[in-house]
Amino acid sequence: MNHELKTWPPYYQAIIDGKKRFEIRKNDRCFSIGDVLRLREYDPAKELDPITEKYTGRYCYVRVDYVLSDFLALEEDYVAMSITLIN
Repeated sequence: MNHELKTWPPYYQAIIDGKKRFEIRKNDRCFSIGDVLRLREYDPAKELDPITEKYTGRYCYVRVDYVLSDFLALEEDYVAMSITLIN
């Protein structure tokens, strides 16, 4: 399954640079191994533009390699996902 998610600039850049290989998200989409996430860079500090909103225009695709849920350190309904950049 494919999902589109907002990602703040420092986290987006860390993924592009190969430094961040995980995502922690609310599991409101039933994430599964093999899912593809389209991560769109989203800057909450950017002035609101009625056409582009707060998206920077940058995006990447990652594949979900592992999903950790029901772990004591995670808040209820959250998952930690191992991801691999695929573009």
